[in-house]
Amino acid sequence: MTNTLTHKKEKLVPIKEGRVGIYSCGPTVYGDQHIGNMYAFMQWDLLTRTLRFLEYQTKWVMNITDVGHLTGDNEGNPDTGEDKMEKGARREKMTVWEVAEKYISQFKDSIEKLGIAPDVLCRATDNISEQIDLIKKIESRGFTYQTKMGVLFDTSKFPNYADFAGLKLDKQKKQEDIVDDPEKKLPWDFFLWVTGRKQSMMWDSPWGKGYPGWHIECTAMSIKYLGERFDIHTGGMEHVGIHHTNEVAQGFGAFGQVTANYWLHNGWLMAEGGAKFSKSLGNIVTVQDLIKKNYDPITLRYLFLNSHYHKGMNFSYGALDGAQTALNKLRKLMGDWKEDKSREVLSPEKDTKINEYREKFTQALNDDLNIPQALAVAWELAKSNIPSTDKYDLMTNFDEVLGLKLTQLSNSQLPISNEVEKLINDRNKFRAEGKYEEADAIRQKLQKLGYSVQDKN
Repeated sequence: MTNTLTHKKEKLVPIKEGRVGIYSCGPTVYGDQHIGNMYAFMQWDLLTRTLRFLEYQTKWVMNITDVGHLTGDNEGNPDTGEDKMEKGARREKMTVWEVAEKYISQFKDSIEKLGIAPDVLCRATDNISEQIDLIKKIESRGFTYQTKMGVLFDTSKFPNYADFAGLKLDKQKKQEDIVDDPEKKLPWDFFLWVTGRKQSMMWDSPWGKGYPGWHIECTAMSIKYLGERFDIHTGGMEHVGIHHTNEVAQGFGAFGQVTANYWLHNGWLMAEGGAKFSKSLGNIVTVQDLIKKNYDPITLRYLFLNSHYHKGMNFSYGALDGAQTALNKLRKLMGDWKEDKSREVLSPEKDTKINEYREKFTQALNDDLNIPQALAVAWELAKSNIPSTDKYDLMTNFDEVLGLKLTQLSNSQLPISNEVEKLINDRNKFRAEGKYEEADAIRQKLQKLGYSVQDKN
């Protein structure tokens, strides 16, 4: 795996043999989670599935940010702007708590439909005491100072602060350019607890009534569920320069060590034309939007399997249609293999091939989670001449990682898209008009899409 901490590709060596703990930065629930967000979460679902496929006992923890994430992080300074939850509440004309519940529900619905299942989903607002205790620990070790605005992490006490992201601190803004807190010693010092701003969500603390900074929640909750030293921390590449840099600093301040041994970062899913998904551009697409367009959400999962987590990919409806066609073909093949009643004797040559496919699939997973290559191996298996029963069993095994639910849908349960529905209607019309040649051409097209056609008369 590609470890951002060491800037190189490394072999996984768990802290406890046979066990792996994973923490993933989850959603900030002030608005809909779109398919770009889902791309990130699915990469770490694939990581977790892979580790279980490789027979590791795995615990996957993901946070839900419902306080403390300020809008200023988009401009490179996490301590400016308003809390994103407050922004969402103003937009929705709701309380911040109502906004949180609304978008947590949308997030959970999205990941459930994509087959993404963290073992633990933990909310920042349910772990305020843990965050306060961690800040107290950092404070006791001399890594904080207090201003009228709140409690800040003193990055001058952590000489390797810039190393994680390769930051060029001498090119950062000068002190006089910082308006979020004029008492900051260094521009990149960051808030652990904020007392100088008033907002809806606030709690009592040893430093006054306030709320936590964004970064402290992830360190507090990851160590709560996985221990002060755990195996893997994941997130998007946008987290490297600020959020995860500050998490590394917090770990050093509290424990004198980094909290995770491996830090993995996914690339982005870009919208059509290579643009970012953005409400201002009007190009946000959610899982629920795709369902309204008659796409099976697992089709989106199949599409994501075609990209490496570190590289990201571009989304288009054309690519999604292609993914739907491929997924339906694979489902149809699984149905055919299951229904094949023949009992072909497995020759030594074909037995060797089965082992080769299993080994190639595993090698792809071990090569920095090369899911596209693993999917290619699955298709090699599908096109091979080994017996149907063995194909079915091995593909079922591969699907523990791919997560396409291949055994759950029979041929008759394939989802019907608008395109397929139109083809069916056109074919019925041609048959009613006696245009059997045209109808047969559509039948052949439907078969290529993975649909079998049976006429009642």
